[in-house]
Amino acid sequence: MIDLKSMTRAEMEGLMKELGEPAFRAGQIFQWLHRGAASFEEMTNLPKALREKLAGACALTVPTVERKQISRLDGTIKYLWRLSDGNCVETVLMRYHHGNTVCISSQVGCRMGCVFCASTIGGKVRNLTPAEMLDQVLFTQLDSGAEISNIVLMGIGEPLDNLETVLRFLELVNSPEGMNIGMRHISLSTCGLVEQIDKLAEYRLQLTLSVSLHAPDDETRSRIMPVNRSVGVEKLFACCRRYFETTGRRISYEYAMIDGVNDADWQADLLVRHLRGTPGHVNLIPLNDVAESPLKPSRRVRQFQERLESQGVTATVRRKLGGDIDASCGQLRRKRMEEEAE
Repeated sequence: MIDLKSMTRAEMEGLMKELGEPAFRAGQIFQWLHRGAASFEEMTNLPKALREKLAGACALTVPTVERKQISRLDGTIKYLWRLSDGNCVETVLMRYHHGNTVCISSQVGCRMGCVFCASTIGGKVRNLTPAEMLDQVLFTQLDSGAEISNIVLMGIGEPLDNLETVLRFLELVNSPEGMNIGMRHISLSTCGLVEQIDKLAEYRLQLTLSVSLHAPDDETRSRIMPVNRSVGVEKLFACCRRYFETTGRRISYEYAMIDGVNDADWQADLLVRHLRGTPGHVNLIPLNDVAESPLKPSRRVRQFQERLESQGVTATVRRKLGGDIDASCGQLRRKRMEEEAE
């Protein structure tokens, strides 16, 4: 079956030619899909014969809500979406004064093994398709009634471990005939796959690259992020400098504050040295408690921030949303997996 929603408008025109249909039908179909049409029967401006052809040759991805949590504190909504093969992924809708942001997944599970993240428990199952990534944005908007203005690729999975799919998703969600969400309203988070960052830089996209750094030294970073054992901090920062020189886009460095692990003054000073000469922003993240992890939230977030800022590094503390629900990545999926195993 053809994955119609993962196709570009041009590819749909090619399909219409194969089916003996005029090219303009592709634009109609594209618009229906990017409004969240759940069946071909909904596409009422298409001839019945074409709808029947499409139903026989194409598959439509339509996720269903497996679980949904709504924060009474700030209106954050956490979705656990069931996909067509029974696997589940998470999406979070966050409400800010500047608009509504949706955090989406790029894989079912993750193979990166970061010790502070619930998403990696159980490893990687498979990559998502462009349609399955787009569906998280579309159906979150439809279910919540909140217009999505910003997207963060920071849910379950490592986006650059599924780069070709991510690039296609970005093309689709950026399309003026679709959701038309601009690249400057999209952030992509990576644990630091150097070769893939270099590939991404070649496209010179105007999105924001967020590097999940979490430690400025190899000993600490390799302990909490296995990917660092094959990369190394120096190589990662050199890659980040190349990315900035190629794209002109400042990088955001994610830094989960872990008590007694990465929150010492000397680590703040080392981070400053790494960033010297290259524009960058450090986003300090109060750690979420994960039941399986011995790591605990740092008690020195403010001191660490002040030490960075006193040396000229811009550092902010991420606002914690959804404090009364399982809003941090991977927790709803983990609970469902535990229940199925019982």
